[in-house]
Amino acid sequence: MDTRILGVPMDLGADRRGVDMGPSAIRYAGLADQLTALGVGCADGGDISVPRPEERDPDATQLDSGRAKFHRETRAVCADVSTVVSSAVTDGETPLVLGGDHSIAMGTVAGAASDDESLGIVWFDAHGDFNTPETTPTGNIHGMALAAILGTASFGGSAWAHTPAVSAENVALVGARDIDDGERDLLRDSDVTVYTMSDIDARGAPEIAREALSVATDGTDGLHVSLDLDWLDPAEAPGVGTPVRGGVSYREAHSAMEAVAEHRDQLRSFELVEVNPILDDHNRTAELACELAASAFGKRVF
Repeated sequence: MDTRILGVPMDLGADRRGVDMGPSAIRYAGLADQLTALGVGCADGGDISVPRPEERDPDATQLDSGRAKFHRETRAVCADVSTVVSSAVTDGETPLVLGGDHSIAMGTVAGAASDDESLGIVWFDAHGDFNTPETTPTGNIHGMALAAILGTASFGGSAWAHTPAVSAENVALVGARDIDDGERDLLRDSDVTVYTMSDIDARGAPEIAREALSVATDGTDGLHVSLDLDWLDPAEAPGVGTPVRGGVSYREAHSAMEAVAEHRDQLRSFELVEVNPILDDHNRTAELACELAASAFGKRVF
């Protein structure tokens, strides 16, 4: 397998500054070295250019109905992400996209998908990311990304992030433990499969991960895995913008990524998001992100 690393230093979709430094922190923690040690080809495609929020007015992008801060800027960045991801896929590489906040997934998925092939998604996250501009309590687009990909959320009447290659019945949300009231209703009305932390507590991370991967790969042509580091418990991953207590442990996270590795032949794209070095402890979270990526790409104890 050959990979292409792509950094997206985006923090337009979040409240807290700092995730824009996530790609640099993950690279510094040794991502390329860990993949190369596995025999995985690893080329670095650099970073996508992202406008600075200080130079833009989030209120200038408010919608007639609902709120979505910086939605024009986010759309432009995601279009660039989509182009580079699509190029990597065409070249036979697996894009490994480094965030940045989770809004970048709209670009990653659009680039990984194609008009004539279906794509399944496993979304490892503490949050639902299924708000819309009408339901969001914050206006932050990183909390709308999954809904936008499925066409549930649109921006000013434009469903620019909707990716028809992705069907809700082939999407699994894993490890949710902080879901807003509005998005809870939308998720219940959708065909997305939701596994909460209670499910992981009851059945174990390996079983849930394998079941989620089965949902995403059932009849599809490719697999996208999106790993938000706030999926882990803050004791393991302190450097995230929206930590929620009660997440998965270090070993549970690795066992889930080892399950992902069982589907390497179907893996179209992979992303690591929401690493915030400002809030981290000696780059622990970025180092963990690298370790988890290595497990997803085939690293084993024996």
